[in-house]
Amino acid sequence: MDVVLDALGDRTRRSILERLSAGPVAVGVLADQLPVSRPAVSQHLRVLKEAELVVESVAGTRRLYRIDKSGLRVVREYFDRFWETTLDNFAILAEAEARDGSRGAKKNRRTLKG
Repeated sequence: MDVVLDALGDRTRRSILERLSAGPVAVGVLADQLPVSRPAVSQHLRVLKEAELVVESVAGTRRLYRIDKSGLRVVREYFDRFWETTLDNFAILAEAEARDGSRGAKKNRRTLKG
């Protein structure tokens, strides 16, 4: 997972992934869309490929890159664990506050009546 998070830690690589979300793209096209050189784009793609976030295919003389859905699934599952824990903790807190709040409301009613 460290390789994946390191790969995603770079803004240019995240930009590449965003562009690939529309479908397969050649290196030259990506280089035209980014403020870095074609060799730099190739290097970023190599890092993304090693992290299993993109896959490469050959179409004639061009190399096309696309998102590796299984790689992104791993990332999502990793972050979902945090989200699930956060939601569970929120539910526990909300239930505790609801119990404490209803006790306080009953106490206030008794005071008003009394």
